Amino acid sequence: MMPQLGRAGPHPCFRFFFLVHFFCILLLAPAAGSRGSSASSGTQPHSIKIEGDITLGGLFPVHSRGPAGVPCGDIKKEKGIHRMEAMLYALDQINSDPDLLPNITLGARILDTCSRDTYALEQSLTFVQALIQKDNSDVRCSNGEPPIIPKPERVVGVIGASASSVSIMVANVLRLFAVPQISYASTAPELSDNNRYDFFSRVVPPDSFQAQAMVDIVKAMGWNYVSTLASEGNYGESGVDAFLQISREAGGLCIAQSIKIPREPRPGEFDKIIKRLMETSNARGVIIFANEDDIKRVLEAAKRANLTGHFLFVGSDSWGSKIAPILDQEDVAEGAVTILPKRASIEGFDQYFTSRSLENNRRNIWFAEFWEDDFKCKLTRPGIKLDGGQRKCTGEERIGRHSPYEQEGKVQFVIDAVYAMAHALHSMHIDMCPGSTGICDSMDPVEGKLLLKYIRAVNFNGSAGTGVMFNEDGDAPGRYDIFQYQLSNTTNPGYKNIGQWTNHLRLSAEDMQWSGGDKAVPDSVCSFPCESGERKRMVKGVPCCWHCELCDGYQFLLDEFNCDTCPFDMRPTPNRTGCRPTPIIKLEWSSPWAIIPVFLAVLGILATTGVIVTFVRFNDTPIVRASGRELSYVLLTGIFLIYLITFLMIAEPGAVVCAFRRLLLGLGMCISYSAMLTKTNRIYRIFEQGKKSVTPPKFISPTSQLIITFILISVQLLSIFIWFGVVPPHTTIDFEEQRPPNPELARGILKCDMSDLSLIGCLSYSMVLMVTCTVYAIKSRGVPETFNEAKPIGFTMYTTCIIWLAFVPIFFGTAQSTEKMFIQTTTLTVSMSLSATVSLGMLYIPKVYVIIFHPEQNVQKRKRSFKAVAQAAAASSRLSQKSSDKQNGETKVEPDRSQ
Repeated sequence: MMPQLGRAGPHPCFRFFFLVHFFCILLLAPAAGSRGSSASSGTQPHSIKIEGDITLGGLFPVHSRGPAGVPCGDIKKEKGIHRMEAMLYALDQINSDPDLLPNITLGARILDTCSRDTYALEQSLTFVQALIQKDNSDVRCSNGEPPIIPKPERVVGVIGASASSVSIMVANVLRLFAVPQISYASTAPELSDNNRYDFFSRVVPPDSFQAQAMVDIVKAMGWNYVSTLASEGNYGESGVDAFLQISREAGGLCIAQSIKIPREPRPGEFDKIIKRLMETSNARGVIIFANEDDIKRVLEAAKRANLTGHFLFVGSDSWGSKIAPILDQEDVAEGAVTILPKRASIEGFDQYFTSRSLENNRRNIWFAEFWEDDFKCKLTRPGIKLDGGQRKCTGEERIGRHSPYEQEGKVQFVIDAVYAMAHALHSMHIDMCPGSTGICDSMDPVEGKLLLKYIRAVNFNGSAGTGVMFNEDGDAPGRYDIFQYQLSNTTNPGYKNIGQWTNHLRLSAEDMQWSGGDKAVPDSVCSFPCESGERKRMVKGVPCCWHCELCDGYQFLLDEFNCDTCPFDMRPTPNRTGCRPTPIIKLEWSSPWAIIPVFLAVLGILATTGVIVTFVRFNDTPIVRASGRELSYVLLTGIFLIYLITFLMIAEPGAVVCAFRRLLLGLGMCISYSAMLTKTNRIYRIFEQGKKSVTPPKFISPTSQLIITFILISVQLLSIFIWFGVVPPHTTIDFEEQRPPNPELARGILKCDMSDLSLIGCLSYSMVLMVTCTVYAIKSRGVPETFNEAKPIGFTMYTTCIIWLAFVPIFFGTAQSTEKMFIQTTTLTVSMSLSATVSLGMLYIPKVYVIIFHPEQNVQKRKRSFKAVAQAAAASSRLSQKSSDKQNGETKVEPDRSQ
């Protein structure tokens, strides 16, 4: 009765399909004997048969893929013969081990896959022929007797295959018949799917581990923008898919291009691939999952394009530490980082293999073909003559002595795969056949599902001393060596071990070396890091690409992607990574903006002091008395305060300074113009009254004049004290005034809390007095100069008005200037000093000059009563009406100002 197959047994359609193929194989290729002398497709030997109590299957790429129409090509010495001999070597070791499967001999049925998945599928039907129940009821011999059909051998497990595409094809068949399979080289992540490939296990780690290791390598080198190259097929495409998936999950790594190399590339295909890679030339890192031939042709195309040293290859285990892919392209491959499952050279296998000869290795039906290829000679056969130039094999040649020999990299894993099957069978035998020697009934036949459980449970030290075990998906642990191909500045060019990966990366960066012997890791990034103070503006859809934009103006780098504006009292640091306090400044005494106003103020104060001292010294002289001493002293006090305000405007602002600024800014001018207004008003009223009658007008006495002046001044003082009550004087720091586009020039200005409007408010009352005084001066312009000071006051007011009319556009026209405060302070103080100087110069300097230098003119003039003044005013009026050019009288008459 046929044993149960798979999990639910094969579908009837599958049964029919495999039966058809199986009988085709039986018809075309009779089963090989113990020496395996039969042929497949009429040319290649079919299989190797090793007798044993338990038979293991073996799948090896003994030959390469043949040309179109031919399944098999040339023999593969390393990947084929070395690996196959490793299985034979392992069987010998196990069968001679008294502790492992004692009294049980392992046999084998080894097939050639010819590196082709479809051919391997046909060959693998040999392993399941014993499991296919055939109906022979209608088959009779010529004598009518039923035929005697030998029972086919039963394969309990299969070692192989090599290529992932072959393993996938074979695994789909073996799972239907519950035949466990252990691969020594298939690394496609697809095979980790325990639902689809539940009877598949492998002693090599899957490419998903390899892909994780490669992602870790790329990240360790600081790359975030790479391209991928994959050979079409399960190995290349699955490896790249795993790399893409892991890189997406890890984040921070972008794929510039993902290019597939066709299975049958057209001429010029590799040149096109290089051209495509150069479309994203910043992605210098190239992750390559490709076979040896494709790797070699990629390097050749890069060299043809004169791109030696540009690409930074990270190769999978198909590149590993092999010389063949880089032969004659070493300069292009320089710096390539490659990965290889951690392995060791098995010394016992080297001794075994180098001792093989045509005489002692007849069980290997392909060994003669290997011998001819390895020693470049020809074995003679009856009836076959040697072609010209061919050397005859003597049989005395020795491997490693007369031909180069290096153990193939997967030999260790072949041996470990065979031992894993042996350890599983050993554990199964202990549990199912306790105390018995040899195969017991419970293990005859060996049940595949049960054997799979024992396979997944094995845990032993393999041929290289590393642990052999499987996870729930049948995968071996990920253990990799990392190599770099180094060429420059080294006495021994070649692959150098630079690290390991066992669940995490250990990379010796100091041991790495790049094109030209450079120690610095080259860049493979879409966008280079932004400079200090620049934010990233991401390229849509490409998270590793960005444009750098400077945080301009008063912005600083808030985070990697955003700028923010500094608080109003701060400015960005030079590298724009933060904010710093804006420097606080004030108008310094040493500033050019202060020197000129101070100079004028000092001269004015000295001159004013001189006038006051002179007037006090000559207080009772006629000129001083005639000028109206009381109002003159008031006027001189106002002029002195006008000069004094310059020092308060330049002094460092404080509560006291700000209070005196408010008080004195308009007070000095108010005192001056109140006194002058009172004077001009008195003169105007006297002469206007004189035109009408000889009765003098009211309030023309000195006391009355002082009272009127102080009343006018009190208006200014009252408004100032009200301002004090509403808004107490204090300082403020203005950060807006000096805030130019360049933040390095930004300054905060310490000043009193006086806006332009409040400053003009302080002066507005004085301006009203000044204008009113000017109006009276104009009205009094016709008064004879022998009688009054109207004309000097008039000239003073005209000049003063011109000064202040010039002041207004300068003051307000500089409101947007970055040095507004300095310009406006200087303009204000100079304008006030000039107006005070005009008043001092027009009204008092001539008198001082007469008093000091012409004392003979400082004598008492004949007094005139108000009646005489009235008569003079009437005569002046009549003369004005007649437009007479002749002055009335030559006698100088001074009115009595003491009235």
